[in-house]
Amino acid sequence: MKGVGALKAIAGFGPYAASNSGLIALTKTAALECASSGIGVNVICPGLTARTQLSDNLAAAEPGAKESLVQVVPMKRMGEPEEVAQAVLWLCSDAASFITGHIMPIDGGLTAS
Repeated sequence: MKGVGALKAIAGFGPYAASNSGLIALTKTAALECASSGIGVNVICPGLTARTQLSDNLAAAEPGAKESLVQVVPMKRMGEPEEVAQAVLWLCSDAASFITGHIMPIDGGLTAS
């Protein structure tokens, strides 16, 4: 799992974006290398997710910081950990058996904006 920092540029997050982008490239390479063995390799890129260290830190930051950040998400809310887990479970199921090398943002439309 990697955050959306590899998919959407965020000022001040250069090293984070670079490391995440490297993991995405590694995922795609592993997907090609494992495909003939029937092994799917994909990556989940969650956006702002509630009940995480980031959301807790935002809540503890200056008043309104969390709410301001949520406003940049097109769906105007944080995702729930269960929503991310459902995507992971789907990718692990037979329903996703023909999917490999996929980068799946779960971010309320953030990377689409």
